[in-house]
Amino acid sequence: MVLFKSNILRGALKRLGLVQFKSNILLGALKRLPGTPREFHFKDLKRATNNFDEKNKLGQGGFGVVYRGHLHDENLEVAVKWFSRETIKGEDDFLAELTIINRLRHKHLVRLLGWCHKKGKLLLVYDYMPNGSLDSHLFTKTPDSKPLSWDQRYNIISGVASALNYLHNEYDQRVVHRDLKASNIMLDSDFNARLGDFGLARALDEEKTSYLEVEGVAGTLGYIAPECFLTGKATQQSDVYAFGVVLLEIVCGLQRGTRFDMFHFLVDWVWSLHREGRILDAVEERLGDEYVVEEAQKVLVLALACSHPVARERPRTQAIVHIISGLVPVPYVPPFKPAVVWASKPSPEEDDISSLASTTEAKSFPTTHLGSGFTTQCISRELYSGDNFKSV
Repeated sequence: MVLFKSNILRGALKRLGLVQFKSNILLGALKRLPGTPREFHFKDLKRATNNFDEKNKLGQGGFGVVYRGHLHDENLEVAVKWFSRETIKGEDDFLAELTIINRLRHKHLVRLLGWCHKKGKLLLVYDYMPNGSLDSHLFTKTPDSKPLSWDQRYNIISGVASALNYLHNEYDQRVVHRDLKASNIMLDSDFNARLGDFGLARALDEEKTSYLEVEGVAGTLGYIAPECFLTGKATQQSDVYAFGVVLLEIVCGLQRGTRFDMFHFLVDWVWSLHREGRILDAVEERLGDEYVVEEAQKVLVLALACSHPVARERPRTQAIVHIISGLVPVPYVPPFKPAVVWASKPSPEEDDISSLASTTEAKSFPTTHLGSGFTTQCISRELYSGDNFKSV
């Protein structure tokens, strides 16, 4: 019994030493980050959030919980993100988010204020957004709730497009967000959009155009581009696909997986209205006639263009910004939603997912199967059943 207890003690001490060793490595990495933001004391964040009271919880996701806090000494409202996965993977996610957003500077991105690391606890501190997340305004409908005005919606669309273009083209590294969705778009006191939650974001190496996640497809079902299920790769064009889904949700006031009669997903319903020349029927009823017809039509067609099943057919973010600004016309969108077209023999050097889409020697499958209920298991059944492939 004494020997057994001794072995347990040695094991515990060994684990404790390993944890401390890993903790020191992480702390060293944090200290060496360029332009490292402020380091917060855990006791101050604990006090600011009233010991992380449930009443102060703003949201919860796969990476952790976000709390509202008030730093009394500075009279400053903050949002504190506590990473729940306090493991090696959790530390990687924490460092990835901190490393990327630490140097990002754009008026339509949520601003990082600092970080905290104490005894395995990993926390990031952001500006507090008084009007919460976009999804709460779009999908929470009560008799007392007031819908976002068309001007507010269009301003939000413009802001998110600007932020995405900054990540893709204007920052010193190309960044793919990988989790663009309504719940990750925050609204400040004036309802300006601030893109947040960079837990899945990755900066691409200079010669790369995609990011491969070893553990599989990352993101939120319904916002994930169809090609990602085949390659596991995230690209700028897969971000554009998610942006298209968000556009539909903003204009329609409906979630991506909303069903209409025979249509299982929002994008398929809007595409059918486009084909029938009734695309404005998709505008949220709560807006009544209080919207700009030309802008609504433009955004809906742009949403379909961004949701194109073939990655290379989607507009680039620079073009998207110009379209929203009215500098260039919206691209042509076919009346029928195209099938996913996939090249069966891509060349080895083709890393860009858009170059893998081809009309020669290709396979295709219906895209109505892709949406919020889609899984990698589903895709293996759909792709290899033999019924959904056709030669082009």
